[in-house]
Amino acid sequence: MTPLHTVVLTKGVPDFREGQVSFDEEGHLERGKTPTVMNPNDKFALQAALQTRVRHGGRVSVMSMGPPGYKDVLREAMETVYADDLYILSDREMAAADTWATSITLATGIEKMAAGAGGDGERDADALPDLVFAGFKTADGETGHTGPQTCWALDMPVVTHVVSLDVDPEARTLRAKRLVEGDIEEIETVEAELPCFVVADPEFAPSYRTASQRLELKDLRERTVERAGDYEDYLTEWNHADLNLDPDYIGLDGSPTIVSSVDPIPKQPSEREATMLTPDDAEGMQGLVDEMVPFTEGGGGAEAAT
Repeated sequence: MTPLHTVVLTKGVPDFREGQVSFDEEGHLERGKTPTVMNPNDKFALQAALQTRVRHGGRVSVMSMGPPGYKDVLREAMETVYADDLYILSDREMAAADTWATSITLATGIEKMAAGAGGDGERDADALPDLVFAGFKTADGETGHTGPQTCWALDMPVVTHVVSLDVDPEARTLRAKRLVEGDIEEIETVEAELPCFVVADPEFAPSYRTASQRLELKDLRERTVERAGDYEDYLTEWNHADLNLDPDYIGLDGSPTIVSSVDPIPKQPSEREATMLTPDDAEGMQGLVDEMVPFTEGGGGAEAAT
């Protein structure tokens, strides 16, 4: 049985804690001038891939499209969760892409990665990873489009809002539990054939059922953290020429989305008004309790606030 190959898509997003998000005159985010971190929702996709790696072995590749600084995002993915190897798709022709142009570029990168070279040196143009994982949405655009659009470009089945999953490598099937229309109270179980695209929900929780799985998890985590110190040894970088992509169909030129306006992100005030209370201030503590109690009762908080 061929080992599973899993790909996780991740992205850098502005670190809003810094309060230094920069835009150019045309409303495009200047990522090179903005502190960047890994998109928080992508960690759930990474956790789903790690669970699959622990249970079934194989290889986990993490891919991102963006400026050279996104190499740090890939290092973060390897260090904080897991990765066997890393891929970055990066050059100026890919800049300012909307979700559509990004998806076309990512899909092409995935196809090139998966095809690889066979024993006879020939590329398998029809090869695809067994599983591709993406996060629910990004913290900057929040469209949730890139994952499903990349899936469409790859012509793979997609399962979204996944909260738990298991894979049968021999039967080549995926069985997953997913939220119905984002409702955490309603869950359905679905099956899909591999290769399959999975969008992990923020409610996803990895499960390691046996002692051997937990030991394997510990071993993999230790190894990947060690590798993260030399992450560039595991990093492949491709530009648009490597991917044989026409610049007219990627980046800004290939993006049908038009940004009409951008609202500046307000900075939090450096100082806030606060009332200091101490446990020996009986009157003050009682006043605080009286103020907070209505918010613990249905509807009372709204009435109290008005």
